[in-house]
Amino acid sequence: MVDLKRQNYVDWDVKPVFMLPERKNYAYRVVLKYQDGTQQIQQKSGYQTKKEAEDARKRTIGELSNGTYVVNSHVKLKEFLEYWLEYEIRQRVGSFNTYSVYSQAAKNHIIPYLGRKKLTELSRGDIQRLYKNRAEFSVHIARQVKTVMNVSLRYAVAHKLAARNPAEGVSLPKNVKPSPYHTRNIDTQKTLTLEQMQILLEANRGTPIHMQVLFNVLMGLRRQEINGLKYADIDYINRTLSVERQLGKELDRNPNASGEKPMTKRELPLKSSSSKRVLPIPDYVFEAVLEERKIYEKNRSRRKSQFLDADYICCSSYGKPRSKDFHWRHYKNLLKSAELPDIRWHDLRSTYCTLLLKSDFNPKAVSKLMGHAKELITVDVYGDNQNIIPEEIPELVSYMNDVMPKKRSGQDLKDVVLDTVIETENYLPNK
Repeated sequence: MVDLKRQNYVDWDVKPVFMLPERKNYAYRVVLKYQDGTQQIQQKSGYQTKKEAEDARKRTIGELSNGTYVVNSHVKLKEFLEYWLEYEIRQRVGSFNTYSVYSQAAKNHIIPYLGRKKLTELSRGDIQRLYKNRAEFSVHIARQVKTVMNVSLRYAVAHKLAARNPAEGVSLPKNVKPSPYHTRNIDTQKTLTLEQMQILLEANRGTPIHMQVLFNVLMGLRRQEINGLKYADIDYINRTLSVERQLGKELDRNPNASGEKPMTKRELPLKSSSSKRVLPIPDYVFEAVLEERKIYEKNRSRRKSQFLDADYICCSSYGKPRSKDFHWRHYKNLLKSAELPDIRWHDLRSTYCTLLLKSDFNPKAVSKLMGHAKELITVDVYGDNQNIIPEEIPELVSYMNDVMPKKRSGQDLKDVVLDTVIETENYLPNK
């Protein structure tokens, strides 16, 4: 049982070494004193010689003096990780998805392998064997496991559940290439070409996911950001869109919840502070938004008593927001009917990013447009772009000339990244 309160002792005393006649070995006692006047006595025994016990007693005094003494040395890794997930990660992370990544890595990959090991007995060798085992299973999983081990054990040391972090400095096996820090690599084999994007946009007309596809492939928005867009987020004068929220499954902060299923279409904060951004709206998308608004008003007028007037752009005919997986079947059918590569929905966002980089956009600027916190974005076949990243983002003089609308006179966008807009008429389907 993990009990952090036991670590909050205010004074201590270590008694002299004595012999246990019935066991024929040596021991000593540690007395921990707490602010409420209570005491806890711990007996350290099993030493075969008095010198061995004396040496252990000196080490204990040193640990108590420098604050690294572990009160509960019998906590197993399984117990610790379960506590850490519920009382640290659940309270700290911003979304259910992030919590699930930590939870699955711990429960499915770490606990089955090392869960019975005492936290204080974990060694670097144990960690290395864990990484090697998981790397053989999946490189992606191995990286997740490494992150969880490092973050959780740092927490254990900070809260005096372990005297040291055995995962510190332990690397993944040599056959696992390190992932560059804050760099996102995009495989252009899994994105659409400009010609294929034209086909997709033409075939997308009239589908239930028409607006979702446009917001993804022409503005690079995430799935849950798209579902959370409202008409109130649009500046109709400057033709810009403010990304303010996402829709998703809310993470219950109470680890002792009753088990009721949380709502999956809740308005949640964005993934990071950098995800909140203002984007210029392509003419083609802007016109589609106006048409969609007409349909929204028509449904609201026709179904006054049943319509949910929540202002969502992507919604049902009753005004209800779309679920996170609503697009999936329609998207797969769209790719198949248009004879396009069977790429993931998220790869459309990568397509948008790739087109920006092909137009010689500064990778840091693209990172900001995509709403990433600190990442630089590179494309495998345009690796030379990494050599032109300056320390500061200059004013952008061209922004996908073939894609976004011309900047209107008098428009003053404060963000230098959005200081250029794009033109769609040259290649998008005629309305």
